[in-house]
This record gives sequence, structure tokens and C-alpha cells, in this order.
Amino acid sequence: MGVEIDSSTFTADDAARFLEHLHRETDLLAAWFREGHFDEGPERAGYELEAWIVDRAMQPAPLNQQLIERLGSPLVVPELACFNLEFNSQPLELRDAVLRRMAAGLAAQWDSCREVAGQLDAQLLMIGILPTVRESELNLGNMSPLKRYRALNRQVLRQRHLRPLRLDIQGRELLQTEHRDVMLESAATSFQIHLQVSAREAARFYNAATILSAPMVAISANSPYLFGKDLWDETRIPLFEQSTAVDDDPDELALSRNRVTFGSGYMRDSLLPCFLENLDRYPVLLPLHTDADPALLQHLRLHNGTIWRWNRPLIGFSGNGLPHLRLEHRVVPAGPSVPDMIANAAFYFGLVHALARQDPAPESLLDFEAASANFYAAARDGLRAEIFWLEGRQANVRTLILESLLPLAHAGLDSLGLDAADRDHYLGIIEARAESGQNGAAWQRAWVARHGPDMHKLTAAYLAHQASAKPVHGWSV
Repeated sequence: MGVEIDSSTFTADDAARFLEHLHRETDLLAAWFREGHFDEGPERAGYELEAWIVDRAMQPAPLNQQLIERLGSPLVVPELACFNLEFNSQPLELRDAVLRRMAAGLAAQWDSCREVAGQLDAQLLMIGILPTVRESELNLGNMSPLKRYRALNRQVLRQRHLRPLRLDIQGRELLQTEHRDVMLESAATSFQIHLQVSAREAARFYNAATILSAPMVAISANSPYLFGKDLWDETRIPLFEQSTAVDDDPDELALSRNRVTFGSGYMRDSLLPCFLENLDRYPVLLPLHTDADPALLQHLRLHNGTIWRWNRPLIGFSGNGLPHLRLEHRVVPAGPSVPDMIANAAFYFGLVHALARQDPAPESLLDFEAASANFYAAARDGLRAEIFWLEGRQANVRTLILESLLPLAHAGLDSLGLDAADRDHYLGIIEARAESGQNGAAWQRAWVARHGPDMHKLTAAYLAHQASAKPVHGWSV
């Protein structure tokens, strides 16, 4: 979805030709899985950070085109809305001082972009949902002027037979509304963690990432408010799922076609079933066909880019021309600070490596349905959530993090040979956050409890703390 397309309108013939290419490329990918035709080089890591541009009144500022032009970095690109940006990293080998390098790269990107934003009398903010955003601002006039976004909107609404999208989120308060376009999606911004893995281990890593989604969303939750309502700790989860839903029919088949999903089950031997499911269950949204070499998988990768699993397998190509597999862990929100996000990445890298290589396999000790229920419970209740863990035991997620998951993360990072000081520093941030119970969602609610529900003042206070570059567990209210 990051590549611009040539047209925003399509015909039935376009759809038929695209589907023909998609079948051919899926067959080719299946052969690659059978033959082991993947790059098995060193593991690499990276990230994507989606961020907000706000004006001095803390309202969204639709300035991403001007900001990107002035910045001139190929790693900073537009998002769906003109008031959002996406920051991308270069892939880094997952060894030695990778966490320090990742932090330095993100901080440098952020500081450069903040300076340019200041020239436009604007500011940058990393937060899961901007507390001040109004539903009226999520309109097509604020959509980034790229054909892929216009096409996405048109195709989602076509598959919904032009019925409006419906938000129905029951949290501490209730939010119900209808919206006529996919711009609701732009209210949700995330910190997506990428990990290139061996094809031989990819299924185990996918399953581990699935199981870890609950504690990851609990420790990182940073999105309690939407349109002035106090909802889930990580309201971004139901917001994103409902803002791209192609069907309101509650039957199981319809739900399986919704484009944002926790998935349909664990993987067994490879990640191929994800791509077969893409072909079998999900109607094509953007049937842009080309005559490119099938080995580039352009149709398969475009189609996969319109299906947003919370743990999404991706296919890329290495410098040697071989395809590689990446996992995109999408459950973590943006913010609250650069150190917080690198700590989240460190926690994930350590945990996913420890669990993926654990014997017996953790997916044999926790049903997929329980992992799914855990994820939504943790998104709703954050560090207060009660979840099921391996072998059926029930635990408070905060206690589980402190007593079991942090030692696992330490062991996982040690197995990778990461710098010990970096390991202790970033996992120390996770430990302090869990001990204090203060993630971004908890801080926002504590501020409102003390000062009242003024979303503009809340956002200004949040921005001031973010500028200090201190982790959220140390923020005062």
C-alpha cells in the first residue's frame, strides 16, 4: 500500500485480470515455500511510525505535503490524512548495538521533522489517537492527494454497497456514530515493528507474535480518548477494525472478510496459509494489474497490503534478489516518546525470540481463541486486564509482565547477542512502566482526573512531556 497507483477507478475486466495474476503469483509463492527459495540471511529489524501534525491550538494541521517537500527525506512519506506522516527506518541487523542505533535514527528523524514543522508554525505529536481530533475533520478534503487512497475509499464503500461505516465502541463510555468514508482510519496511528525472519522459523515466530499481542498492547496502550469519549485503553484497535469493515453482517464468513483482523488461527509449517487465505477469503480491493515479471509478486504484495492483520506477514526482496519474509507487528500505538517506543521494540524482539524457540511450542499450550480473547481484553483494559496464559493459567497481565515476561525478554535479547547495557536500559523502561502502572493511556486518564476533560490542555501537556524525551512512566500530572 505504500506504492502509488496509476488509477483510482477500475472495471470488471481489471478485476478479472488482476485475479488471474494473483492466482499465478500465489502458485509461484507456494512453489518457493516448497523449495525453500528464500533469503536465510541475518535477521533484520525496522519500524514504521505514524505521527500527527498539529497547529498551535492542538488541532490537526493538514500540512504533510508541504512538510515532506521541505524535509526531502525518502524515509518520511504521507499517510491517509494530510495531517499524518509516516517515518520509516532502514533495516538493521538484529545484533550488537541495534537498539541504540534504532533510537538514534528515530530521534534524528523526529528532530529534523520537528524543526521543519516549526517553520510551518506546526508541531509533531506521536500518540495513538489525538485527543482533540473532531469527527468533522476526518473528511475527504483532508485526504492526502494520492490515487491509492481515493481508490481505497471508493472500493471499501463499493463493497459495502455504499452503506456508511459504523463505529460502535463500548468502553468506559459509549461511542456510536456513522461515517461516509474511510477517513476514520486516519485517527489511529501506530508504531509498527518489523522483523525479518527465516522461512524455516517463520510460522513459529508468527505464532509467538500472535500470543504476545495481548501483553504488548497492554504495556504500550496510549489511546483512551476518541471524540471526547473515554473508551478502551487502546481504542485504536476497535477504531481501525471498524473503520475499514467491508460488511456489517455479523455472520462468521462476513467477519472473516473484514480487512483488519487478528487472524484465523496459528500457522503450522509455514506462512503460506496466510497468502492462500488472502486469495480465498478476501475480495480484491485495488485491482491494478501490470505486466511485470510474476517473480516480483506485485499483485500478491498489493493485495496483501490491503489486508491488515494485527500480525501481518510481508514479502520483500533482499539485495541478492531472493525473497525474504518479514513479520509486521501492528498492535503497538505511536508514542509516548522515542525511548518508550524503542523499549516496546526491545521487549517484543526479546519475547518473540524466546517464545518462538521455546519447547514445547507455546501455541500448543494456549488455544488461538484464547490468544484472540486476550488481545481484545488487553486492548480494552490495558495493564488491568486478566488474561489466560500458557497451560490455561489465568493472570493479571501486569503481574505476568513483571514476573514472567521480562525475564523471558532478557533471555531472548541475550540469545541475539544484543548490547547488555542497551538491553538493561530499554527493558528497564518496560519494567518501570509495569511497576508504576503508568503507560500512555494511564497518564492521559490521570491528567484528566486531576485537571478535567479539556482535551486541548491535555494534548498540550502531553506534547510538553514528549518534548522532554523522558519515558512516560516518569511523567507527572
